[in-house]
Amino acid sequence: MVKTYWIGAVQAGEHDGAEVELKGWVHRTRGSNNIWFVVLRDSTGHIQCVIKRETVGDETFDALSGALIEASVSLLGTVNVDERAPGGHELVVGGGEVVGPVNPDRPFPITESSMAEAEGGETEFLLDNRHLYLRTQRMTTMLKLRSTVFGAIHSYFRDLDFVEYQAPCFVAGAVEGGSTLFEVPYFGRTAYLTQSWQLYAEAAMPALERLYTIAPSFRAEKSRTRRHLTEFWHAEMEIAWAGNDDVMQHGEALVRSIARTLLDEREQELASLDRDLDSVARFADSPYPRMRYDEAIETLQGVGVDIEWGDDLDYSKEKVLTADFDVPHFLTHYPRIAKPFYHRPDPDDDKYVLCHDLLAPEGYGEIIGGGERTWSEEEILERIDEEGTPREPYEFYIDVRRYGGVPHAGFGLGIDRVVTWLAGADHIRESIPFPRDSRRVTP
Repeated sequence: MVKTYWIGAVQAGEHDGAEVELKGWVHRTRGSNNIWFVVLRDSTGHIQCVIKRETVGDETFDALSGALIEASVSLLGTVNVDERAPGGHELVVGGGEVVGPVNPDRPFPITESSMAEAEGGETEFLLDNRHLYLRTQRMTTMLKLRSTVFGAIHSYFRDLDFVEYQAPCFVAGAVEGGSTLFEVPYFGRTAYLTQSWQLYAEAAMPALERLYTIAPSFRAEKSRTRRHLTEFWHAEMEIAWAGNDDVMQHGEALVRSIARTLLDEREQELASLDRDLDSVARFADSPYPRMRYDEAIETLQGVGVDIEWGDDLDYSKEKVLTADFDVPHFLTHYPRIAKPFYHRPDPDDDKYVLCHDLLAPEGYGEIIGGGERTWSEEEILERIDEEGTPREPYEFYIDVRRYGGVPHAGFGLGIDRVVTWLAGADHIRESIPFPRDSRRVTP
């Protein structure tokens, strides 16, 4: 019985001279009345398949030569080493069939010319046909990189005995500010889609002590930039008996681990995207510098940026700050007035809070935000009241402090941004299968 193999295994030289079955989709074709060449693709690669009328017979030849782009086919044949063929191997076909044909009245719409016309693959046409655009080599590569990043995050935390923990997506209050909440009707009441698992992670912190999650978060931001999504994937961690410095060490180690894993497992895919591998190696191996907020303000003002102490730093400011860095760097100690109530004031100077952002170089900006939590009942009530935030939606959160509160800290990492940055992509929409922003909810 002939065995079915992946194209990638055949191209790796594992089955030279063997009779095999390959299953995949037609990538492109060319030929004449008696010989036909099909470049077949599956999730692991591409291979040229040579079909001769005299070998397979008229019926099979006509069926296979008539298969349109993206038709699915099953081919039987012998693996032949040929340096002239793409990848160095070809399949000399002895038989096969078209499994899933393509309607000639509706041929596959994603062509090399349509992709070339798109700037960074982001025209409305390609977004409207996202369900088909996923099949392109670039998008397939991005999805593989994305999968590897998710795996690296899980491995990092699990290797350190963190426990994976899930929090609800329907919540009653804000984490990052009410202006970016998605309001949802909820059986006669109002609920919101979560902006972060943080508040509910802190509730589980006294039980688990070291916990993490990978889950979607939602921000009703109308920003139309290359780095914003309304639904994005969040890797978050929380750890008991820890402070801001402790979680910065974890954040740096995690990002290093992700970069190293991509180099170890996906070097070929990164190279196919023309990513500078030396840069990725630097992200994996070099230390990440730290800068306080005050220094950042002085730096920005020194180059003529219009900003005052106490202002938050938007993407345009981050881009200026990272212009002279070739590795990520931490920005710490924001003013108290610029951050939400859960950030703990610095005991040495309560004008500041013990927090940090990790800014990626090359113009990609913030990829991590975190810090030490306000962990005593007295402090949390003071912080909530000074913001004018109602206490009622946060009673469970305050209770965590009433029953054995301890110092703790955590961070959130935007996975889509990290994939975009490490892949060197032009837009965050390239790093997620079906992007959601202020203008798009389909397909």
